[in-house]
Amino acid sequence: MISRHQRILFWLLVLAIFGMGAWLWHVHQRERDRMHAIANDNTPLDAPYSGSESITFALADDEGGTITNTPRMIAMPTEVTARARALLDDLVNIYSQPASKHPLPSGVAVDGVFLIPLPVVGHALDPKAPASPTGEHDATMLVPAAPDSPRAENPGGVLAVINLRSQFVNSHPSGVEVENLTLLSILGTLHANIPQIEQVRFLVDGQPRETLAGHVDMLRQYPTRDTASTPAPEN
Repeated sequence: MISRHQRILFWLLVLAIFGMGAWLWHVHQRERDRMHAIANDNTPLDAPYSGSESITFALADDEGGTITNTPRMIAMPTEVTARARALLDDLVNIYSQPASKHPLPSGVAVDGVFLIPLPVVGHALDPKAPASPTGEHDATMLVPAAPDSPRAENPGGVLAVINLRSQFVNSHPSGVEVENLTLLSILGTLHANIPQIEQVRFLVDGQPRETLAGHVDMLRQYPTRDTASTPAPEN
């Protein structure tokens, strides 16, 4: 016969097993929710920031059809790629504010910025290289830039490939002037703060797209420049 002591021990073990199962289920659910939140988090990764500094934004005004270089004190990353991304994020954030003179949809507009040294060169399979054990040629050779490809005007000049999010592009206002002002604002802001960026190409969700919102060409490569059409306001 099972003693009273053994029955109590048995039921304690049963309760412990169920309790452990419930705790493991809770931990599993919590980790699943955490991973889901991380996967859907649009917040850019943190990068080392400098102290507040004067940043020039080339701000558009739809009413006057102008671009004005406007300085603002703001903290920015020190690494150049993160800096370019932060500039564009802040620029779009300015345009998403209620009093914006160039209203644009809110949210994350830029999925990434990639900097490529100018002139752009590529690689091709080297037919003279010995084949790998699988019979394929894995070695590559440098392909010189095409004669008509843009060259860097200054040492260290780079091409910035800006990958926009389709959610931002699809909700961008349509029209020749409003699209052109967005483009000029981006080019002017990059030129004013990161002079080594000399050329800009655009992608949308990693793919070429013909226009921004039906008008401005997104397939060509644009030189950065001072796009301001009105003087900066006096402080």
